[in-house]
Amino acid sequence: MNKAEMRNLLQRIKSKEIEIEAAMEIFEDLPYKELGFAKIDNHREIRVGYPEVLYCEGKTVEQVRSIIQFMLTQDNNILATRVNEKMYEAIKTFGVEARYNPLGRTITIRKREEQLTDSYIAIVSAGTSDMPVVEEAAETAVILGNRVEKIMDVGVAGIHRLFAQIDLIRGARVVIVVAGMEGALASVIGGLVDKPIIAVPTSVGYGANFGGLSALLSMLNSCASGVSVVNIDNGFGAAYNASIINRL
Repeated sequence: MNKAEMRNLLQRIKSKEIEIEAAMEIFEDLPYKELGFAKIDNHREIRVGYPEVLYCEGKTVEQVRSIIQFMLTQDNNILATRVNEKMYEAIKTFGVEARYNPLGRTITIRKREEQLTDSYIAIVSAGTSDMPVVEEAAETAVILGNRVEKIMDVGVAGIHRLFAQIDLIRGARVVIVVAGMEGALASVIGGLVDKPIIAVPTSVGYGANFGGLSALLSMLNSCASGVSVVNIDNGFGAAYNASIINRL
């Protein structure tokens, strides 16, 4: 439930369009819906502005299907991350228009149209190998109501490619920088733009990359002052925070 739905329900109670007992049944599930294996937070959008997002990794296909089935009874847009093909096939059985991004491993289902922001989030990747994280971030940002501009494959090994896109990056309200290997791109962009930068280290790289740890440590130790960092491969977390900034 969101604030508009709650306001509408309270107005209906006030005008006696709905009986108290019927309203009580609705309020029973307001804090959360108990499914036994999961408690779905129906109150989250009222508290923080965005509904709960479903993280699917580690869940069974049937668990994901059951959670989505309940979410479809609500009026919120739905985002599921770390989805696999079997989960998508199970969700398709509901007959809803579900958008599956196999590269970003996300599913989005629109229950209502969100007006996109005038300002945009720039998502900048160092290399094509970083695209799964870019796609997760982009799908998250869009379903949360943001315009997105993706700037791909502009890493420091060919830095002239970055300079060709710098005006587009500078025009953003907030910049997400996605990079593996040594993760230097976030610091470079941090020295060129006056916008907040959210750096996402990826697990892309050879042996001493340590599954993204080298990029993570480089970004955490950035000399550029405007760089904040999320966890390895966490495109969702970067986009969620960028959305909060973009909608201030």
